[in-house]
Amino acid sequence: MQIIPAIDLRDGKCVRLVEGRLEAETVYSDDPPAQAMLFKNAGVELIHVVDLDGAFCGQPRNLEVVREIVAVSGLKVELGGGIRDMETIEKILAAGIERVVLGTAAIRQPALVAQACREYGERIVLGLDSRDGMVAIEGWESTVAKSPLALAREMRELGLRRLIYTDVRRDGTLKGPNFEAIEEMHRSSGMQVIASGGVKSLACIEALKKIGVEGAIIGMAIYSGEINLADALEIVR
Repeated sequence: MQIIPAIDLRDGKCVRLVEGRLEAETVYSDDPPAQAMLFKNAGVELIHVVDLDGAFCGQPRNLEVVREIVAVSGLKVELGGGIRDMETIEKILAAGIERVVLGTAAIRQPALVAQACREYGERIVLGLDSRDGMVAIEGWESTVAKSPLALAREMRELGLRRLIYTDVRRDGTLKGPNFEAIEEMHRSSGMQVIASGGVKSLACIEALKKIGVEGAIIGMAIYSGEINLADALEIVR
């Protein structure tokens, strides 16, 4: 299992939100590449980056900052947030970013997902966000009448093989992950699952490892000091 620290970008800064609400923002660094280097020096190989400005406006807004993160740290990066056309996907992957995360596009533009999978294979990842048992889209501002598991199975038919599952109600809260939903997704989706949202302790990491997920994205718990990154990496080794 991989430990995947999160960097959420807003106005070029590293921030964390609670339940995706912009009014519940805390700025943790105004130098995201330096933050990425801290993760690299701890032994991390992959980081999860979200362009929050892009997620809310429908088009990436922090790509230059992400390019700098890649150039400075040399880390593998998976990027999501406002990625909704092939031109943007191509631009991102050409910039040296390892994976593109598609969320809203899975609902609004399934043909785009299918085309991206045909051209880029496992470099395309489903960002599967859930609020109260329904799929959340467009920066988590709205939901659609579809269950996360139903969407996961539809996307697998289109060629996706990996998903990031986030329970919006847990994200940034330090309340613990939605273990039941994560286990169901791992057991029934037919895809590799990366768990995200609410990880608060080393015990959470041990529980996710026992479920068998491919990775765990951790944000608030690292920034707040609840989890020591070196200890988390030791568990998964």
